[in-house]
Amino acid sequence: MLKLSPMMEAYGKSLMDELSRAISIAAEARREGLDPSTEVEIPIASDLADRVEVLVGIKGVAARIRELETKMSREEVALRIGDDFVAKMFGEKNNDEILDHSIRTAMALLTEGVVSAPTEGIAKIGLGKNDDGTTYLMIYYAGPIRSAGGTAQALSVLVGDYVRAKLGIGRYRPRPEEVERYIEEIRQYNTIMSLQYLPSEAEIRLIVENCPVCIDGEATEKEEVSGHRNLPRVETNAVRGGMALVLAEGIAGKARKLKSKVEKMNMQGWDWLDKLIAGAGKPAADTESHAPGIKPLDKYLRDLIGGRPVFSYPMRKGGFRLRYGRSRNTGFATAGFNPATLYILGEFLAVGTQMKLERPGKACGVVPVDTIEGPTVRLKGGDVVRIDDEKTAIALEGKVERVLDVGEILIAYGDFLENNHPLVPAGYCEEWWLLDQKPGTKPPQGEDEALALAKETGSYLHPAWTWFWDDISSDQIRLIADTVARDGKIEEDALVLPLSPEIKDPLEILLIPIKVSGGMIRIRAWKSFRCLPSALTST
Repeated sequence: MLKLSPMMEAYGKSLMDELSRAISIAAEARREGLDPSTEVEIPIASDLADRVEVLVGIKGVAARIRELETKMSREEVALRIGDDFVAKMFGEKNNDEILDHSIRTAMALLTEGVVSAPTEGIAKIGLGKNDDGTTYLMIYYAGPIRSAGGTAQALSVLVGDYVRAKLGIGRYRPRPEEVERYIEEIRQYNTIMSLQYLPSEAEIRLIVENCPVCIDGEATEKEEVSGHRNLPRVETNAVRGGMALVLAEGIAGKARKLKSKVEKMNMQGWDWLDKLIAGAGKPAADTESHAPGIKPLDKYLRDLIGGRPVFSYPMRKGGFRLRYGRSRNTGFATAGFNPATLYILGEFLAVGTQMKLERPGKACGVVPVDTIEGPTVRLKGGDVVRIDDEKTAIALEGKVERVLDVGEILIAYGDFLENNHPLVPAGYCEEWWLLDQKPGTKPPQGEDEALALAKETGSYLHPAWTWFWDDISSDQIRLIADTVARDGKIEEDALVLPLSPEIKDPLEILLIPIKVSGGMIRIRAWKSFRCLPSALTST
């Protein structure tokens, strides 16, 4: 038990006293009969379990939720409490009530009992008939389901499948024309309301043909479909917005999260999620696999709105470089960027801006973190500099010719865990370098110290002097080595090389700072630069 200080107890009591006083005033006003109801509708709930019970109106649910939450996660509770409804623990009379109560309770739990999705986002729940005579579950979603968010939307379908299997109800077996109706309708809804994620035709077909539950909905839009009308098992020709949201932003958009819950609960019949995650309908070469075979994902570029900036294409050199970790101001779905990056990218990214990502999730909030690497740019005079502070970024405004690298992005491991995404290779950074050293080792203060430490300990060179050799070809490395051996000379503690595109272009990809003057390239960090990959320079 958490013990509060007398000051905190007094504060909590003052809040409850003021709440009681406010409710008393509201009750007195309601007794005048000037409002639709003479009762104060806002109930008092002490915790999440209470909020869920009050919202769905099922007595006894709160106590059971508290009991289950001591043993498992909230998502697991949302599924497991379905067993209690199947056992008619809360007085359910038939299968319709069992399905209705379990799905709404799970939705209320997943949305923390603070949105209208459980009561208004689910219009009704019913049973349909397959062509083989078996029954299947239909969940009719309405517009307010949007407030639940994609994860809760997807999990509500999973809860429905869990309970219908417990009750012995069959799977949904769609007719071909119903599959085509989903494809037409979701695309039409996207032209009306613009979905956060629009699945491809192949993805929609995969979901509809394999999902055990019929994701249905009531009419939410005035527009009607034109191609697949008057279907016997679809109640309306109008566009069903709730259905589109759950299938597109829920099932398709949160497939990775859904898969993790399916695996944890050992549920059957959801193996097709693997194909959905890999990319339904895509050639094998374009699909994603586990590291080290990570492939580019282009989901974040689909349905790009005109005028919005794109900072990098999937896995493109110079794009955001992953760095695992957290700062005090980052958190779930919140990533860190060097302040200089925010300025150099035209100030499109500001604190709190939401940006779509290639991985691990669909988006992140933007916050500044000044302890990670900033962007590397080419100035109009040809110099290449890395900018790690905002003052320098502001001072160079108007002088940048090209952004060669946008810097690091700080993402917590928890984001990958939450999105059920495999960990992907990240850049070699100082905190990893420190783990390779003896305890108490401090970062080197200069290039000479970094080289001496690496030679002395036999460890990797500090990342501040490790260049991006993997980003250029072996032929380019040999060309650089030959040029340095033939034409390079040391002047004023800098390596001087003749200026030519054949040399400068790969040097820019390496992100090594250079200065250009008098038709020559000057490299200050020449000692670490001289440590070329030996396997490629020996021939």
